[in-house]
Amino acid sequence: MAGKRATVRDAESRGLKFELLADQLRRGILAGTWTAGQKLPTEQELSKETGLSLTTVRRAFDELVAERIVVRRQGAGSFVAHTRPREERTRRRIGVLLPDTQLYYPRVLQGIDESLQAAGASLQLATYRYQPEREDDAIASLLDAGVDGLILAPTLTGLDAPLARAQQLMALPVPVVLVERSLADVGPADTTEHVCSDHAGGAYDAIVHLARLGHSRIALLTRSATVTEFGIVRGYRRAIAGLELPTGLEFAQTKQEWEADSGSSAFTALREFDATAALVFGDREAALLQGAARRAGVSIPDDVALVSYDDEVADLAEVPLTAVAPPKYRIGRMAADVMLRRLVEGDECPLHQIRLRPRIVIRRSCGASALHQD
Repeated sequence: MAGKRATVRDAESRGLKFELLADQLRRGILAGTWTAGQKLPTEQELSKETGLSLTTVRRAFDELVAERIVVRRQGAGSFVAHTRPREERTRRRIGVLLPDTQLYYPRVLQGIDESLQAAGASLQLATYRYQPEREDDAIASLLDAGVDGLILAPTLTGLDAPLARAQQLMALPVPVVLVERSLADVGPADTTEHVCSDHAGGAYDAIVHLARLGHSRIALLTRSATVTEFGIVRGYRRAIAGLELPTGLEFAQTKQEWEADSGSSAFTALREFDATAALVFGDREAALLQGAARRAGVSIPDDVALVSYDDEVADLAEVPLTAVAPPKYRIGRMAADVMLRRLVEGDECPLHQIRLRPRIVIRRSCGASALHQD
């Protein structure tokens, strides 16, 4: 409690002293300063640290005992309760931070919202529009609104120290669950709680699917500088190596570059690779590639088979796109379920690090029928 005396004294004018201290202790318990079963400072210690009387401190403890947040043990002291039924009955509010609410994320958000509603909890949303410099302000606004936990999809790629950023987020004063975000190649050092799509697994399955259709020269055409690209590239390369297929058939450019030339550069690379099939990330890029192929007199899927990644608008393409479909709705529901479990069980809940493998949705662009689905 060192350093908190000024906080208590400054707030005295806004409420009864024992209520202010009880609220301060309650927040510390919820934030994990004291965990379930841990002994709290004695009444004498708190009196000395805060400058409040023993009577005031005792009343604050009485408040928390009545709420069953704290238990007294005769001769031993006061301890954080292992279960907090009052909290369980309270309508919780969960803050959700997403980069935007377009295309990929509406289904994720729907899953989160439906899971929270089923549990009697509510959702408070903030977005940062893919502008990392806005993330901290957005998170601060959610915390100021009094949320009990945070489900975050923050920026972790392109940072000099992504592990340090993740650790900073996990140290926030409420539980944090990452959604569609995790640390790449960190291994056991990753102590974040997260629920993600297995993008490497999805890309791997797409290449195996194309190989089973008889293709041996399979290209990868991606939109670069994205969160998803790393996993897709890794899965593609592992599949190519495992199947002993030709390597070096990779092309990447930014979203702006794809749009600027309407997929012409990607199509040129595809022809230079002499590829008969390609995995394209994402759907809009695959649609642009289709247009470039049509302008060159190349037929999809007769001349080149395509599989897109994301399945956001794949079915709306000129030739409906076979697509790798991350389980967005399930990701959202599971992230909310993990958060609710964390809030109920606290530190007694094991750390969840969950990856759900996408499925392949067969359409015309790969030249297979639904009967060939892997």
